[in-house]
Amino acid sequence: MSGCALLRAAIAIGIALHAFAPPAAAADWPTRPMTMVVPFAAGGTADPIARVLAAGLSQVLGQQVIVENIGGAGGMIGANRVAKAPADGYQFVFGSSGTFAQSQTLYKHPLYNTMKDFAPVALVTQQPIVLVARKDLPVSGLQQFIAYTKANQAKMQYGSAGAGSAVHLACVLLNAAIGVNVAHVPYRGGGPAMQDLIAGRIDYQCPVNVLALPQIESHTIKAIAVLAPERSPSLPSLASAQEQGLADFDVSTWYAVSLPKATPAAIVRKLHDATVGAMNIPTVETQMKKIGADLVASDRRSPEYLQKFLESEIAKWAKTIRASGVAMD
Repeated sequence: MSGCALLRAAIAIGIALHAFAPPAAAADWPTRPMTMVVPFAAGGTADPIARVLAAGLSQVLGQQVIVENIGGAGGMIGANRVAKAPADGYQFVFGSSGTFAQSQTLYKHPLYNTMKDFAPVALVTQQPIVLVARKDLPVSGLQQFIAYTKANQAKMQYGSAGAGSAVHLACVLLNAAIGVNVAHVPYRGGGPAMQDLIAGRIDYQCPVNVLALPQIESHTIKAIAVLAPERSPSLPSLASAQEQGLADFDVSTWYAVSLPKATPAAIVRKLHDATVGAMNIPTVETQMKKIGADLVASDRRSPEYLQKFLESEIAKWAKTIRASGVAMD
């Protein structure tokens, strides 16, 4: 073979190897701290879960994972920042069913398309939402709550972590299901809403159990029902809505990790593996259980599973939201 032929062959081999080799940035990732965007106010329901996960990720990846809270528009503002961020793996979002699924129908003009603008990484937790009331509300159980609310709806108020949030939508759908029209008081996060419920300034709300559990255990609020067909492992003594006569009512939420859509597959896989590794750390598992976060089973953690799960959740919530007539600008 001539020298020119050898050179052409070497170039061809080099091009082929380059085509199949991961980019240097992807191969070396991460080389600096990363930002986990939590698209809700600090102190809310996502915060403790995100911070436990971030600590585990820092341990697995050997780089600090910084939690940044960016609230607003039911989680869309923070998630949208990640959707438009450089696709280098250094910003990712820890979003919820409200962020990724409900927003696509609830808002007339959502800031992003979940299926087109994000690369799914891993489903992390599935969280029951609970109906809780001020401790002196004169009811015991869901049926008494329904009767009392129907009789007093004109003077009652319910709170949420903000207009358009998953916990706001949960109460909207509950109100529609039981046939009441109660005034909504939106707060800048789940923490302030819970404080006003404890103080008796509002009558009820529908938080994720992570936020409600400490207050239920300390008897500063009254637990009415798990808003799901089944009881929660973290609240085994609290009867579900289904058990208490509200058939087929399920407004459970969940949290998942996603990257910008154009992120290299090698980085998506590395962050997925690190997320699963963090979830399997015994101290992370213990802390999640302590705060009431139910980690999903191992067969539900892959990017491929999350991709299909998101499609089904968007379709499920679209049907529910349209049937309720709820819409936001």
